[in-house]
Amino acid sequence: MTQSHVIIEAILHLMRDLRRCYDHQAQAMGLTLSRARALTTLARNEGITQTQLATDLGIEAPTLKRQIDALVTDDFIERRPLDSDARKNALFLTERGRDAAIVEFTNHLRSAMLDDIPTEELDRTMLVLNKITHNIRKLDRT
Repeated sequence: MTQSHVIIEAILHLMRDLRRCYDHQAQAMGLTLSRARALTTLARNEGITQTQLATDLGIEAPTLKRQIDALVTDDFIERRPLDSDARKNALFLTERGRDAAIVEFTNHLRSAMLDDIPTEELDRTMLVLNKITHNIRKLDRT
């Protein structure tokens, strides 16, 4: 196996393990990794549209719609008509969506995943991941 194959496989395994761990830990709160990402992104940008949120998350709007529907059903967020265009809805967190336990849980999990890794190694990892992301985006434009 080539080094590039090994590295890409390691990244894919990391993402699967991350999703599985998060989903397992968050199940009691009714969250998945995808829903939590939508919630935390919305918390920084309340009042944006579903299209804007999808762009911020880097996913397609139809994919996000299913997540939003589930988050509305589970009372994490609500849709409100935009004042400027009643055909569109703005997204807002509910009290449950603002629950500090969700934020604490997410912060704890993120911190625990990087526990015992020196700052210098994390900095170097970010440089490499940013370069990989840049290369992926270059490929995406061709």
